Amino acid sequence: MEIILASGSPRRKELLGLICPDFRVEVSGADEHVTETLSPEQMVARLAEKKASEVASRFPEAAVIGSDTVVELDGEILGKPHSREEAVSMLRRLSGREHRVHTAVQILSPTGSRSLVSTAEVHFAPMTDREIEWYVSTGEPMDKAGAYGIQGYACRYITGIRGDYYTVMGLPVQMLYRALCDLGILEEA
Repeated sequence: MEIILASGSPRRKELLGLICPDFRVEVSGADEHVTETLSPEQMVARLAEKKASEVASRFPEAAVIGSDTVVELDGEILGKPHSREEAVSMLRRLSGREHRVHTAVQILSPTGSRSLVSTAEVHFAPMTDREIEWYVSTGEPMDKAGAYGIQGYACRYITGIRGDYYTVMGLPVQMLYRALCDLGILEEA
């Protein structure tokens, strides 16, 4: 069965390649606007489902994997920053604090479906204004939820993680691998 990743994220593509070398990417055109009042975990699951459903409607015989990641601080979702100023503001809020990262995965296939949510807690070291300004100047924060990428320059500010590192990166690899095997999409290796 063909496997399709419904995401243009290079990180998700790289991570899916670790468990499934033969897949293709079809970026979802789903409307990512959600009007319901949902918890961060419900919100990220709904977005992953919307992405997977849009692609699955075009490829009904394939196994489609949709995913989304949000950063939660004090119950508020921190999305991707829309400006340099917004990135600076997010990083100031994260500095010296712990927050939660939720990544959802939706699998839709002829053999069944699964909706998964993985949560990890990340602790940031205190950051000086100079460090924040430098990090934002790298451009890295601009396309990432919460204005940081754990696998990039932000690693110098992370003091600890409780949970799955790959959840923070954007795809809970072990959880996804197990679900794909359970659905008969992948064989155990």
